[in-house]
Amino acid sequence: MNTYQHGRLRTRRWSPGRPVVVLAVASTALAVAGAGIMVGTAAAGVSAAESVSLTAAVTASTAGSVAAGYAHTCSIHADGTLWCWGANTSGQLGNGTNTSQTTPVQIGDVTTWASIDAGSNFNCAIRTDGSLWCWGGNLRGQLADGTTTNRTAPVRVGNDTWTAVSAGDAHTCAVRTDGTLWCWGFNRLGQLAASSSVTYTQTTPRQVGTDTNWASVTAGFGHTCAIRTNATLWCWGNSSYGQLGVGSVSHAITPTQVGTSTWTSVGAGYAFTCGTRANGTLWCWGDNGYGQLGVSGTGQSAPVQAGNATTWTGVSAGLYTACAVRTDSSLWCWGFNGNGQLGDGTTTHKSAPTQVGTATSWSSSLALSYHTCGVREDGDLWTWGYNGSGQLGDGTTTQRSTPAQVTFQS
Repeated sequence: MNTYQHGRLRTRRWSPGRPVVVLAVASTALAVAGAGIMVGTAAAGVSAAESVSLTAAVTASTAGSVAAGYAHTCSIHADGTLWCWGANTSGQLGNGTNTSQTTPVQIGDVTTWASIDAGSNFNCAIRTDGSLWCWGGNLRGQLADGTTTNRTAPVRVGNDTWTAVSAGDAHTCAVRTDGTLWCWGFNRLGQLAASSSVTYTQTTPRQVGTDTNWASVTAGFGHTCAIRTNATLWCWGNSSYGQLGVGSVSHAITPTQVGTSTWTSVGAGYAFTCGTRANGTLWCWGDNGYGQLGVSGTGQSAPVQAGNATTWTGVSAGLYTACAVRTDSSLWCWGFNGNGQLGDGTTTHKSAPTQVGTATSWSSSLALSYHTCGVREDGDLWTWGYNGSGQLGDGTTTQRSTPAQVTFQS
């Protein structure tokens, strides 16, 4: 397992309860949830002993998109408002301060937010007019404002319009409305699809090739993957664990196609990747130190199928954990579980997909880090896992190993 410190990628074992690396990535298959209100534990498919309703003042606000950073969380409600909570040392909550929050706080009064993703200690989000905004930590230029200065409030990225964005550990990639793909931030491992000798820290968007048929993108720690409009999958950057899925452990500074299959979603984790194919199967590759490939055994440099199910609709990957939704709207997670982020009531790692409770009402809007967030089809947001900075939004810093619903202040 790797950790990242001071611009260097090195091998080291991580001690549970002491996070040392930051990563949050979102699945490329986000579903906008409909309106809804708070439901009881019986309707949620989680027993009363397993679930705790969170303690912020209740409103009927519902989440459509959610993002999980290393120690913070943000979500967009169905009414287009943006809310964040957790650690705020780099301004990642976007409320103009560096004060952390253990319950959700609304960010400004804009009501046109559409989608969001979180990196280590920063966020990027798209509004309904297609404009892209970033804020938080900016040491490697990952906010694309031409500087390396942290921002405590959203700052617009140029004047272009965008359809998708993904934030990695210290780099960001996004798709414009013309189908072009652009990346910026840290590039030590080629994650921007360029040699580090050409650009090491990129503070403004840099185009990836000249293609105009990119549909979605996911940014991991040191690698990036994207799906084109023809459903082919391409990856580049660090492949020291085979996380590019091309049968090699050599880095790639240009997009390289992963097999010849067609794909519906992809999620890039720390040093692994998972994706769902058009036939509903689930495949993972890269590091497997905690079972994050959904199979037993060692790491894989080419896609390996996780189980035999053919009903997977979307997958998301975090540091060493992945979660995916099936066609029956059940949620399954696997991999590292030292902080309870698998949501199965334990802290035992799992090398096969394990169902989260019995609910069959999960959307594909998921976000994973040392904690996990999921949006139900009724728009309710649930969180579980590590909570050292209040990122679960329950007013405490106590971690939990089962989902609990997040409620919001009016």
